[in-house]
Amino acid sequence: LAASLLKPPLLAHCCLLPPAPLSPPPLAPSALCPSPVSPERRCRAAHPGATGRKGEGLMVPPPSLPRKLLHLSSLQVLVSNALASISGNKENFIYCNYLNISVCPLTESASTFMVILYNPLGRRVSWNIRLPVKGAAYSVTDPNGQTVLNEVGRDRGDATHELIFPASAPPLGYSSYTVLKTASRDLRSRLAKRIREQAQPRVDAWSPREIQNEHLQVLFDPVTGLLREIQNLDKSISLPVSQNFFWYNASIGNDDSAQASGAYIFRPNRSEPFRVAGRARTYLVKNKLVQEVYQNFSSWCSQVVRLYAGQAYVELEWTVGPIPIDDGLGKEIISRFETSLQTDGRFYTDANGREILERRRDYRATWNLSQTEPVAGNYYPVNSRIYIKFQLTVLTDRSQGGSSMVDGSMELMVHRRLLYDDNRGVGEPLLEPGVYHDGLVVRGRHLVFLDTVESSAYQHRLQAQQEFMAPQLVLAPGGGPSFHRGQRNLKQFSALKQELPPSVHLLTLAQWDPSSILIRLEHQFERGESANGSQPVTVDLLHLFSSFTITSLQEMNLVANQKREAMNRLSWRPATGAARRQPYPPLNPLGVTLQPMEIRTFLATIRYAGPSGGQGEL
Repeated sequence: LAASLLKPPLLAHCCLLPPAPLSPPPLAPSALCPSPVSPERRCRAAHPGATGRKGEGLMVPPPSLPRKLLHLSSLQVLVSNALASISGNKENFIYCNYLNISVCPLTESASTFMVILYNPLGRRVSWNIRLPVKGAAYSVTDPNGQTVLNEVGRDRGDATHELIFPASAPPLGYSSYTVLKTASRDLRSRLAKRIREQAQPRVDAWSPREIQNEHLQVLFDPVTGLLREIQNLDKSISLPVSQNFFWYNASIGNDDSAQASGAYIFRPNRSEPFRVAGRARTYLVKNKLVQEVYQNFSSWCSQVVRLYAGQAYVELEWTVGPIPIDDGLGKEIISRFETSLQTDGRFYTDANGREILERRRDYRATWNLSQTEPVAGNYYPVNSRIYIKFQLTVLTDRSQGGSSMVDGSMELMVHRRLLYDDNRGVGEPLLEPGVYHDGLVVRGRHLVFLDTVESSAYQHRLQAQQEFMAPQLVLAPGGGPSFHRGQRNLKQFSALKQELPPSVHLLTLAQWDPSSILIRLEHQFERGESANGSQPVTVDLLHLFSSFTITSLQEMNLVANQKREAMNRLSWRPATGAARRQPYPPLNPLGVTLQPMEIRTFLATIRYAGPSGGQGEL
């Protein structure tokens, strides 16, 4: 149930297409990119074991890996066919699955190419695109032919440069951008010299290092190079906050318990972690689109603190690993944020990306806790966010374990490498070798918000949803033939006539049978957490979609196996007063109202717009 409800409509466009009596042959996956997922890729995009509650990142037997690769390849072919049909061009669509390590053969070799940004959300989103390139100057044009500001900077992979530009995509749709290499030899020389100058470490011991945009200012300690303070310029609030990396020494068992820390058990052998380093070597990069401070804590731990233009949060992109084990110690790496706030042992985490739960250190609401594990006993799953009241919020890009071990602090586990099995069924230690047999490298992002308590929920709710359903990047060389003869090239498309209100999420859009689709709408906010976001919202579902028309609508229960009016709900006796059953209001497709945290499910019979603008049954 959870998987079906939370599945993003990444392939929503496929059910928006009318059936074609004669379809062109499927488009083959590109040979320019490596296989979609490599079991030996050095920089892992996700590591479920980091929550402290799961096993290794690939807890599957090797024979299942080819099936995973085959399924991903099949999905990419499906997306390619959908894009070709809607855009009107049979392109050689390419999926660069190694962008997290700055590898994409197409962008590094081609002098011109297309960048297609697909947005699965029901509202317009903006996204900063970073691509490895080997040219020094490029022009970027948007779907309307307008020039897009871009910057070419130093790259961290095999490519010589990195192209950066802002892009946006309409709700439940895509935008196509065209990239063209334009630099002359003299210009390349000047740009290369500027990049080298930017990349030189600067020792500004006499003044604090800082980065700033329209909304935030971030200060760094000039001696240690660590984060020192965040200022919200819009709200005129500031908070001294430091951030550093630490590691817990994994227990191998002791006199109190023989339990070792392992794939399923997080159990450090002491309460205080060790610093990876007391200071970081830093250098500063600034241009018109982004300002970055590169921090190097050790040979295996580094971070980029980043502020894009117009961005209301601080982005921390960390790279950790291979974790050294030459000293014979298993290590569990955390990123810790520390402030002077008095939080009374309270902090907050999300529950599967929806409701927010209050956590209290060394406390359980329903029994008197006798704490025997002061660290592990205070760790909780963090699926998308953790925060302390003021309000300082950290969004994650994957599920991680998190806590607040000291008032005013937050920590998130980012990587683990252990030497002993925890005897919980895996039968081996959490010791993945990686492609070079020296351990895995993990790269991820934490997004830090500083705002007032009244405004914070509106910020982190929407951004967390955008991170979970991030825009998908598809590339193509360009110049492909028409999908159908005479079909025009559509560089921008939206499946919605108008975007949904920010508090409403299109949770499900899926083919149900040959004549109907399943739709779920979700209110993303809890009651009372936001002055604007927590209000009831009404949506005109009948005129929402652009690719088809809804001819009839039936509301269903959550799992869509029973009509809503046929449901017979249990009546729970409240603590005070009499039990009251709320009657279901009659369904009005022109005005579907959602209450905070409500999910409503519908089966819709539809008619699609035919090739000549007429109507036809799906």
